Amino acid sequence: MIAVLAGGIGAARFLQGLLSVHPPSDITIISNVGDDAEFFGLHVSPDIDAVLYYLAGLADEEQGFGLKDDSFRVLDAIARFGYDTWFRLGDADMATCLARTDLLQRGKSLSEATAELADALVVPATIIPATNDRLRTKIRTEDGIVDFQEYFVKRRTEGHAWEVLFDGVDDARPAPGVIEAIAGADSVILTPSNPLVSIGPILAVPGIRETLATTDAKIGAISPIVGGKALKGPADRMLRDQSLPASATTIGDLYKDFLDVLIIDNADAELETEIEALGLEVVVTDTIMSSMDKKAALARTTLDAVSKNS
Repeated sequence: MIAVLAGGIGAARFLQGLLSVHPPSDITIISNVGDDAEFFGLHVSPDIDAVLYYLAGLADEEQGFGLKDDSFRVLDAIARFGYDTWFRLGDADMATCLARTDLLQRGKSLSEATAELADALVVPATIIPATNDRLRTKIRTEDGIVDFQEYFVKRRTEGHAWEVLFDGVDDARPAPGVIEAIAGADSVILTPSNPLVSIGPILAVPGIRETLATTDAKIGAISPIVGGKALKGPADRMLRDQSLPASATTIGDLYKDFLDVLIIDNADAELETEIEALGLEVVVTDTIMSSMDKKAALARTTLDAVSKNS
């Protein structure tokens, strides 16, 4: 059994490759919910939906988010009534959020709602939110503390992210099945996602990091930093704002209390000895997922790296 900690588009792309080379029934995906937000009265779960759409073959992969061939008639119409529409929910994407919101209002947990959406979209793997409780990522900027989506979408990550905060984390508990999936796994994989705002909220939920540190599973992570830069998104700038070097070594250092092996790109091969000094195994390979074949190849390499026989 494999448990995967996932957040963001990098996670969704990696999971496409993983499910193409490994039985989906053996995979449990634990998703970030720190990005969740409420827009137009709807509960939006961007990271959960990215996984759903990519694995269902419905994602707008060129844009990187949302559904391919979506329209925006509802959003354009609601703007007439004075609503701010900087968060661009397409019509079909909005239907997913309508269904989720309805399920939650009828008393379903976020886990239960996610399972129903996954079934409807014929997604074969199990997807569990890290927590069913309200957890929201906040960013301290030069203008004060703002919601993650305001920083990420409305402000387009402009300015500095001086601090990452997880509102509600002290009262959050792992969703049913999360601890069991990690503790019972043969392998755990951290996807190539922003360590601060995609993986960070998952690790912040009480009990999850502790379980990672004590599980018998072999744990591997794929660095989202290649050659000192994030392939997509602001991870490199956010790390520097925390006075951390934007490097694959930093990724290993952030996870070293539970990590066994770090997969890094060929461009960072010179960092191998430095990362090994953290007490980690290192695998050097091509981590640029520019095609389905490369996604599958990275997934195979990662599976080999987290095999207990490796």
